[in-house]
Amino acid sequence: MKIGPYHIENKLILAPMAGVTDRPFRQMCRDLGAGMAVSEMVGSTSLIRGSAKTLRRANHDGETAPRSVQIVGFDPKMMAEAARINEAMGAEIIDINMGCPAKKVCNMSSGSALLKDEPLVADILKATVGAVKIPVTLKIRTGWSTEMRNGPTIAQIAEDAGIQALSVHGRTRSCFFKGEAEYDTIALIKQSVKIPVIANGDITTPEKAKYVLEKTGADAIMIGRAAQGRPWIFREIDHYLQHNTLAPEPAIQEIEAILTQHIENLYAFYDEHIGVHMARKHVAWYSKGQPNAGKFREVFNQLATADAQREAIKEFFAELQA
Repeated sequence: MKIGPYHIENKLILAPMAGVTDRPFRQMCRDLGAGMAVSEMVGSTSLIRGSAKTLRRANHDGETAPRSVQIVGFDPKMMAEAARINEAMGAEIIDINMGCPAKKVCNMSSGSALLKDEPLVADILKATVGAVKIPVTLKIRTGWSTEMRNGPTIAQIAEDAGIQALSVHGRTRSCFFKGEAEYDTIALIKQSVKIPVIANGDITTPEKAKYVLEKTGADAIMIGRAAQGRPWIFREIDHYLQHNTLAPEPAIQEIEAILTQHIENLYAFYDEHIGVHMARKHVAWYSKGQPNAGKFREVFNQLATADAQREAIKEFFAELQA
């Protein structure tokens, strides 16, 4: 699959997730088989104001190309300006968020709330595409509600505006993350446009990845929550798509090595104080399903220094290997 001049090396993309897909997590997933990774959403208003927190979200220094930064907002001029700022900072792809279902985002007429206003969708897309020289992509849901599943119409608007790839989560906004993702609308969207379409939603195993590709005809798939604590899922899916056999699960020693590298990258990217807090949720995901994980997490979440966290992880994995 190509997005503008960029050839994506496989069919696997890390989904943008607020508070999760920071630079350390994106690079970890790239190292373990993702063909591309999209940043957590960057608010257009706060970026223009120069918010340090927002600028950190858009930071991709040293990240494997192509570097895709997702922006969110409701004003065409501000979205265009946010795209220009990210391009100047070295972004190689701009992704527009029209899929986030969170109330605080939709209440600002952003994210998936925009799906209710097709003319405004067109204005935002045209303004953003016209503001930069790099490719612009779009992420949506299948519609605002089950009664307004207008994904195919939005897709055609996007293609006409110059959007170069479209990611679709197989739920409407009103569904949030409840129930099962539906892929029929994604298949209709794929049939309605010529640009690449990326399927997203409930892709948790290599077998499900292959099923979704075949069911929708999508050019690629996007993995979100299933990569939390399992960044090697990209490697596993890629192996299955190529060989139709399941790759072996990573050994405990490898999981420890991946986790250790991940938290060290968190400490380096943030300061130690923030890194320690960020590490807690990732360690919870990595340890899920392991013996005595609940007790381990209870202790780990009380630790306040990087050294204490490092030592706790060593002890936990030593017990697992024993």
